[in-house]
Amino acid sequence: MAAKSFGCRVVNRSKSPVVFMILFALLMFSMLADSIVSKISLESAAFNQKRDYQVLQSPKVVRNFKRNVVFPLPLTVSTQNKIIRVDNEHGIGKFRRRRLPEHEVFMSDELTKKFHGRVLEFFNHGCEVHFFMTWIAKVGSFGRREIMAVESVFKAHPNGCLMILSRTMDSVQGYRILKPLLDRGFKVLAVAPDFPFLVKNTPAEAWLDDMKSGKKDPGEIPLAQNLSNLLRLAVLYKYGGVYLDTDFIVLRSFKGLKNTIGAQSIDVVSKNWTRLNNAVLVFDMNHPLVLKFIEEFALTFDGNKWGHNGPYMVSRVVRGVEGRAGYNFTILPPMAFYPVDWMKIGSLFKLPNDSAEWRWIEAKVLQLKRQTYGVHLWNKQSSKLMVEEGSVMGRLMAENCVLCKHVYSS
Repeated sequence: MAAKSFGCRVVNRSKSPVVFMILFALLMFSMLADSIVSKISLESAAFNQKRDYQVLQSPKVVRNFKRNVVFPLPLTVSTQNKIIRVDNEHGIGKFRRRRLPEHEVFMSDELTKKFHGRVLEFFNHGCEVHFFMTWIAKVGSFGRREIMAVESVFKAHPNGCLMILSRTMDSVQGYRILKPLLDRGFKVLAVAPDFPFLVKNTPAEAWLDDMKSGKKDPGEIPLAQNLSNLLRLAVLYKYGGVYLDTDFIVLRSFKGLKNTIGAQSIDVVSKNWTRLNNAVLVFDMNHPLVLKFIEEFALTFDGNKWGHNGPYMVSRVVRGVEGRAGYNFTILPPMAFYPVDWMKIGSLFKLPNDSAEWRWIEAKVLQLKRQTYGVHLWNKQSSKLMVEEGSVMGRLMAENCVLCKHVYSS
C-alpha cells in the first residue's frame, strides 16, 4: 500500500509538467483571443471615426448670395479657434467664423437714431472749427494721454467744437471724464454714431452689410482700428471738418487749413512725398477725395495687413488722383503733423543728460512751435513712455494744456 501510494505520488509528479504546459497554453490562447477581439474593435472604431470625419469634411454649405443656391465646399473645421478653412479650386483661404452685428459700433437703438440731430444741434453754436475724434474702445481706456489731446484742441481753439464719436464715451462715465472741460465752457460732446446712417449711399454701405452678415473677413487686425479708419472718412464726407487721432497734440490753430492731408515721409532727394497718413484729415463736406477714400476702403479692404485700409489706402488714392481735375487738396510736408518719425518718437519724452541735449531740446521746441500744427505721438510706440519734466514733450504738453493735470504721466 505504501509502495502503491509512493507509486501514485511518483506518477503525479511526472505528469505535473504536462499539466502546467496545458494550463500555460490555455492562458496564452485566452490572451491571444482577447487581443484579436480588441484589435477588431479598435479597427471598427477607427473606421467609424474616419467615416464621421469624411462626413464632416464634405458638408453642403449654404451661402447667402442667392436664395436656394447651394455650394458644396470641403471644409476643415477647428472648433477650438473657430476658424473655417475653405478648400476650393482657387486654393485655400481662411476666414473667421463669426458674425459681427453684435459689435457695439453696429448697434442701432434710440440713442443712435438721434445722431444726426445731435450733430446738427451741437455744431450750431458758433463753432470756430469743427473737430472730430473717434473712440471705439472701453470708456475706462480713455486716459490721461487722450484727455491731453482733447485739451490741446481747446488751447489752440477756445471757440472750437469737438465731437467724439463713441458709444462707450456717450455714457455717464464718459460725461464725468469730459465734465472738467465742460465746466470751463469748452464745447465737447461724446456721441454714439449711427454707422449705417453715415455710410448710407456711399460705397461703404455694401461693405458694412457684408461685414455684418459674415460674408467679409474682418481679418487679424483689430476690427476697431479699421472701423475707425472708415468712421473718420464717413463723418468728414457727411459733415466736413477736421479729424484728429486721440494721440495728437495740437500746437496751433487749424483755422487756415482747408482740404488738407499730411505727408508722413518724403524722399530726401526729390522732396516728393512717399507716404501719407490719415491721423489728421481736414476736408469740406462731400469732398470728392474723401469719397474716393471711402470707395477704395470698401473695394480693397484687407483686415490682415496693417495700414492697408488707413495710411497706405490714402497714399494709394492720392497717388492715383494727384493732379487730376476736380480734386482740389493740399499735401503738407511731414513737419506739419508728423515732425518725428514713429521710430524716433521716444526722443521727445526723454530728459536731457547734458548741455548739448538741453540745447537740442530748446531748438526742437522752437522749431515745432514755428513750423508744426501738432505732433502725432504714435501711441503704439510711446503709450508706455513717461513724459519726463524738461523733455520736449513735457514742454509741449505743459504749454498746450487747459486743465494741466497729470501732464507728466502717461
